[in-house]
Amino acid sequence: MTILVTGATGNIGHHVVNQLVQRGAPVRALVRNPAKADFPAGVDVVQGDLLDVDALRRAFDGVSTLFLLNAVVPDEFTQALVTLNVAREAGVQRVVYLSVIHSDLYVNVPHFAGKFGVERMIEQMGFAATILRPAYFIDNDVTIKDVVLGYGVYPMPVGARGLAMVDARDIAEVAAIELIRRHDAAQPLPLERINVVGPDTLTGTDIAAIWSDVLQRPIAYGGDDTAAFEQNLRQFIPAWMAYDMRLMSERFATDGMVPEAGDVARLTALLGRPLRSYRAFAAAIAAA
Repeated sequence: MTILVTGATGNIGHHVVNQLVQRGAPVRALVRNPAKADFPAGVDVVQGDLLDVDALRRAFDGVSTLFLLNAVVPDEFTQALVTLNVAREAGVQRVVYLSVIHSDLYVNVPHFAGKFGVERMIEQMGFAATILRPAYFIDNDVTIKDVVLGYGVYPMPVGARGLAMVDARDIAEVAAIELIRRHDAAQPLPLERINVVGPDTLTGTDIAAIWSDVLQRPIAYGGDDTAAFEQNLRQFIPAWMAYDMRLMSERFATDGMVPEAGDVARLTALLGRPLRSYRAFAAAIAAA
C-alpha cells in the first residue's frame, strides 16, 4: 500500500516526498502540473487538485496513508473536507495532517480557524491521525532577506512574546517519520497532536540581534505596526490574504507562538538530532 502526499511540490511537500523516498516508502504525489514535479525516481505522480473529485479517487486507489497539506486559499476548508471524504470513501484510515500551532487559540485568524475546523473533522470522522501543529516557518523569511541585507531592518512584526520558529526541513522529516509509523503499524494508531517547533523562541528584537551578529553590522527591528504590514503585503498578495496575515501578526503580539513544556525535547528525540535554528538560517543567507 502507498502513501499519498498532497501539496507535493510546495515548500513542505517536496521535502516530505524526498524524506519518504530516502526511507524506502512507496510514494504517490498529487500535483496540479506534472511538468513541475521534480521528484526522485519511483515516485508515482497523479495530476489533479483537492477539488477534483475524479482525480482524488484515482489518486487514492491503492493508498493506505494520506499526508494532507493544503495551501492558504479562500476554499482551504472545503478542499480539506472533500479530500477527507474521498479518502474515507476509498477506505483510507491513516492520516498525517499539517495544521498550525495554536489553531485553537488564534480563533479570529481565518487560516488558523480553518485548520482547526479540519482537525475537528478528522476526529469526528474517526481517522487514525497525527495532527502536526508547526509554528512560524523560518523559511518564510527568505522573502524579506533583501530588506534585511539592503536596508538594515528586520521587517516582520513578530512582537515581544516570541515565536518558536521552525525549519521546513524539520517539519517535513517529522511528517515522514509519522507517515511511516502509521503506514507500517499493524493496526491504526490513536490520534495525537504534535507541536512542531524550533529550538528557540524568538522575539522581533532577538531576531534582529541574530542578523546583526551574523552580518557584523546593526540590523534594527522594524516594530509591530500590523496596519503597515498589511498595506505592504497588498503589493504582493491578494487583499484578503494580506488581512489574514495582519490578523495573525496581531496574535503574535498578544499571544506569541510559544511551545509547550517538553516540545523541543520530544522533537529532538524523534529526529535523533538537534533542531535547526534561526541563527543557522541567517548565517547561510549571510554566507551566500
